[in-house]
Amino acid sequence: MAVFKIPKRKEIKRYTTLFNVLAKYGFEDVLVNSGILKAIPKSYLKGHPDTEKNLSFSTYERVRMVLEELGPSYIKLGQIFSNREDMLPPELIKELEKLQDHAPSLKNFDVQKIIETELNIDSTEYFISITPEPLAAASLAQVHRAQLINGDQVVLKIQRPDIEEVITSDLLIMKQVAKALEKYSTQAQAFQPIRIIASFEQSIREELQFLREMDNTDKFTKNFAGNEMIHLPAVYRQLSTDRLICMEFIDGIKVSEIDKLKAANIQPSAVAKVGVDLYLEQVLEHGFFHADPHPGNILVLPKTGQICFLDFGMMGTVMPSDKEALGDLLLYFLRKDVKKIIILLEKIAVKTDIPDYKKLEQDLYELVSGVSDISLQNVKIGTILTQFKTVLYENRIILPHYLYMLIRGLIIIEGVGRKLDPSFNITDNLEPYTTKIVRKRFSLKRLFKKNLNRFQDINALVDTLPDDINAILKKIKDGKLVIIHEHKGLKEFQNATSKSVNRLVFAVIIAALSIGSAILVMAKMPPLINGIPLLGAIGFVLSAILGFYIVISIFRNDQF
Repeated sequence: MAVFKIPKRKEIKRYTTLFNVLAKYGFEDVLVNSGILKAIPKSYLKGHPDTEKNLSFSTYERVRMVLEELGPSYIKLGQIFSNREDMLPPELIKELEKLQDHAPSLKNFDVQKIIETELNIDSTEYFISITPEPLAAASLAQVHRAQLINGDQVVLKIQRPDIEEVITSDLLIMKQVAKALEKYSTQAQAFQPIRIIASFEQSIREELQFLREMDNTDKFTKNFAGNEMIHLPAVYRQLSTDRLICMEFIDGIKVSEIDKLKAANIQPSAVAKVGVDLYLEQVLEHGFFHADPHPGNILVLPKTGQICFLDFGMMGTVMPSDKEALGDLLLYFLRKDVKKIIILLEKIAVKTDIPDYKKLEQDLYELVSGVSDISLQNVKIGTILTQFKTVLYENRIILPHYLYMLIRGLIIIEGVGRKLDPSFNITDNLEPYTTKIVRKRFSLKRLFKKNLNRFQDINALVDTLPDDINAILKKIKDGKLVIIHEHKGLKEFQNATSKSVNRLVFAVIIAALSIGSAILVMAKMPPLINGIPLLGAIGFVLSAILGFYIVISIFRNDQF
């Protein structure tokens, strides 16, 4: 028996907010896309400038405004979809890219009291000062500057009160919408909305787990240990919890602030090269990369020229097998080996439903050939990756979510590099890695390890094969062997047969009515109207109507 779950008061409040915002912007969209707007007097619009301004926005601009007004969960969702050209139209992508994770600072936010409650300490015993005004305010947390009792300058990242409850309510609504879309929309099913929301839930909940962010910071620090080109921020775990992080304050220059870099005698072109090298090292060597490397998260220390990455809440992880596959993909791309690219894509994809392999092969060949026709100085990795995502979308190939995060990260980091140095080309940074990958692929150590693994697989197969054959034979003897056979196109055949049978039944009824009516007319069966039997006339009319219906349905379906 189905159980009806009554929503909590906060959930009902969130539903009300959602419906109000959608109604607000949806009503304006109806006005713009219908003739109703023409009926509104211009004098009224001039007297209501806010309404006139809102009506001037496009549909996709209103979608962005809806997400902004609904708050953190929806802003984060929009940001994730802003790199999914394989799913959304370019105009909407452009609007989603404008979404910024900024929020107004909270009023009556007693930082000192929250720190004391969260850490269960007397703040004066640990801090000389805590700045009440935030350095930055985002949708999930606020950042405040402070000074420890030992003189260290730190920042305190504090989670917003009740943010977890708000996000939980939003996720509940998103899941219900995703279920409805997957159940009733064939077009939406191809994008697996339930899986997407599940992936989004995992991502946003990880961002809310500050202990996990600290673990990410430690792992990132360990990966770059001994690298003098990067500064790794220290974390004060004894003054941190799952809702508060205390870490080193980085007095640096944003990589986008070119004038300040030059004033500090730091060459922007050098920053571009080192910054991109560090990012490629994260991806191709560590398999653990920063998923949001925008300029606000990358600082340059003016005294040492070192680069410092910030905010490790959203990180991508590449499995060892996939890391090798990414290296192979890069090599096959450079060699223009399209067939091997397709085999590799099928291997790492979450789901494939390729309608035409020849078309996929042609699309990929045009992509790799187009790149080889461009001089290396003019190659833009962002453009190539965007085209690559389009090819995946058109050929119904869905990759793991972390790969879309990686593509987004590479596009952002290349944009940062080109802003620092207009002549910057990421292929120069990739060259040492491609050489290293080739050398590693044909190393004796790798070949020995690969063949050893294959031998172990064959040995395991030989060991289990007799047992598997015995299990199959036993099922056959016991009559328990089940063979599942799927007949593709059977449903369409059944529908066509059903339509044909229905039309045949209609034809028999029409024939019977026609013959019966003719007999009634010839027999002059009363009652008569103008000498014509009434029942016979009704029979002929019904026969004509049914006949016209069948003819129209046949022509409508082009089946004649």
